[in-house]
Formats: sequence, structure tokens, C-alpha cells
Amino acid sequence: MSIGLGVFLMAVGLVLALGVRDRLSDFDLSVIGWVLTGVGALAIVLSMAVASMRGRRGPARTTEYVERRDDVDPL
Repeated sequence: MSIGLGVFLMAVGLVLALGVRDRLSDFDLSVIGWVLTGVGALAIVLSMAVASMRGRRGPARTTEYVERRDDVDPL
């Protein structure tokens, strides 16, 4: 999940929750909008928590270089 996905879900959710005053046959669009808004907020919080944890541990990968020399004196 990324912050962009969370913002998108929140935007769609708020449009459905606050901007649409309609019901489908079995679905209340305002409830679906509030659920999407909550999921979007959770996605943003989780993305920031994961980014914070990565920052504390340092880089995700380290590269180790090994220099090998074949300096053998012939007899």
C-alpha cells in the first residue's frame, strides 16, 4: 500500500459519503463511502509506519565487495 492509494480511497469515499444522496437496491452509498474513507486513512497510516520502520533500520540492502587477488609466484 502506498500513500497515493490511501489518498485515492479517501477521495472516492468522501465523494460517495458526502456528495451522493442515492441508494442502490441493497447498498447505501454513504456507508460504502465511509468505509472507503476509513480504509484509505488506514492505508496512509500503515504506509507511514512502514516507511518509518525502514528509515530506522538503514538501507534495505547492503552490498559487500570482495577483492580477490591471484598473486602467485611461479617457482
